[in-house]
Formats: sequence, structure tokens, C-alpha cells
Amino acid sequence: MLFYSFFKSLVGKEVVVELKNDLSIQGTLHSVDQFLNIKLTDIDVVDREKYPHMLSVKSCFVRGSVVRYVQLPHEEVDVSLLQDATRKEAVQSRQSTAS
Repeated sequence: MLFYSFFKSLVGKEVVVELKNDLSIQGTLHSVDQFLNIKLTDIDVVDREKYPHMLSVKSCFVRGSVVRYVQLPHEEVDVSLLQDATRKEAVQSRQSTAS
């Protein structure tokens, strides 16, 4: 749930989503669900010449299983918060397996 919570905090920010078929889409993160399915608005294709059929698309829904990378704005990433959340999740995981 760490990544889900993190992506929820980025709603409304510009991101680039690279898919497993090499299509990269830049747009505003509109929503994300627990399966990391992503809805983007105001999209633009990074490689317009390779994917001209995508030029007329203004918003899209991307299934989480086809996402390779999500590029985030550097200023929006709070590394210390992510590290703390990761440590807490690891401790909880160890405690639940020890019980």
C-alpha cells in the first residue's frame, strides 16, 4: 500500500508513464487505484512520430500491469518520507510473520 498512498499524493501533478510497449505518455495524474491503474488527463505522447494515432487522445486509463516506469517531478518526491514509510512497513511485516 506504500506506492498506492504515494501516488495518491501526486494527483494533479504532471507525470510521464512509460508502458511496456515503449509508448510514453505525459499528462496530469487524475486518479490511481489500489491496483496502480492510472488515469491521465491532458495527455501528450512523447514520441509523436511513432504514435500519430494518439495525437487526438486527450485522456486515458492505463492498466497497472502494463506500466514499466512512472517518471515523477523531482520536487514532488519526499525521499525521507518514503524511507520512513518503507521502514515502518518492513517492521510491521516482520512482526506479523513472527507472530
